[in-house]
Amino acid sequence: MIFAGVDVGSMTAEAVLLDDDGIRASSVIVVTPNPVLSAATVMDTVLRESGLDYEDIDYCVSTGYGRERIEFAQHDISEISCHGKGAFWANPGIRTIIDVGGQDCKVIRIDSEGDLKDFVMNDKCAAGTGRFLEGVAKTLGLHVSDLGALALKGVDPVAITSICTVFTQFDVMTFLADGRSREDICFGVAEALAVRVNRLVKRVGVESEVCITGGVAKNQAVVKACEKIVGHEMCSLGIDPQIVGALGAALFARERRARAVNETATAAS
Repeated sequence: MIFAGVDVGSMTAEAVLLDDDGIRASSVIVVTPNPVLSAATVMDTVLRESGLDYEDIDYCVSTGYGRERIEFAQHDISEISCHGKGAFWANPGIRTIIDVGGQDCKVIRIDSEGDLKDFVMNDKCAAGTGRFLEGVAKTLGLHVSDLGALALKGVDPVAITSICTVFTQFDVMTFLADGRSREDICFGVAEALAVRVNRLVKRVGVESEVCITGGVAKNQAVVKACEKIVGHEMCSLGIDPQIVGALGAALFARERRARAVNETATAAS
C-alpha cells in the first residue's frame, strides 16, 4: 500500500511516499505563491519519480500552509503534530524537536509514544528562521546554503544583538564596512539564531534526546551553535531533516487508513 504526506512551508514544499518497507520516495521543491499549486507540484514530482499516479495512493494527509485546501488529501493535520510524528518514527528516542522553518520556529515536546506533550511557536517575527538566514545571505551576496560552511571557518563571531531581521541585515553591512570577514559574520549569525531558538526552548522546556528539523538543520554551524547554547547534543534522525513534516503526515495517513479499515470491519460484523 502507498501512503502520502505533503507539507507546504513558506519557502519549500515536501512530499513523502510510504510503502510497507518505509520511505519509498521523497521530494523537496521551492514553493510558488500559491500553496495549493505548490502541493500539487511537489506531489506530481514525487509520483513521477516513483513511477506512480494519484490512483496508487491509498491515503494522503496534508500539513502546512493551505493544508485544508489540498483536494487530493483525504485529511489535514497540523505541522506541529506531523513533525513530532515524523521525528519519533526516525528516532524513537527523540523527546524534543526544534523545527526551524522558513517563516516560524517551533519547539515541540513529545512523550515516549511519540504523542504531543507541549509546544511553543514563534510566528510573529522572522528572526531565528530560514527567512532570517536568507536575508543575511542576500546581504553578503551568497546563497543561503553557503552560510554554514563559511560560519564553520569563523574564529571570532561578530555580536549580533538586533532581534529584527531587517536591522540584522543593516548590522551585517556595517560589519562588512568595518572589515570583518564573512566567515566571522556567518559565525555570529549562527550563534544569534541559536540564541533566539533557545528562548523558545526555555519556555517549553527541553528533554533529551533533542533534534532539529527543517531546512535550517542542514546548516551545521547552526546545529553546533544550538548544541552549545541549548546545552544538548542535536541527534541525527538518519533522514533528510527537511522532509520530517511530510513524513509525519504520511504516517498519519497510514494510521487513518488502518483505522478506517478496522471501523469498516467492525461495522460489517
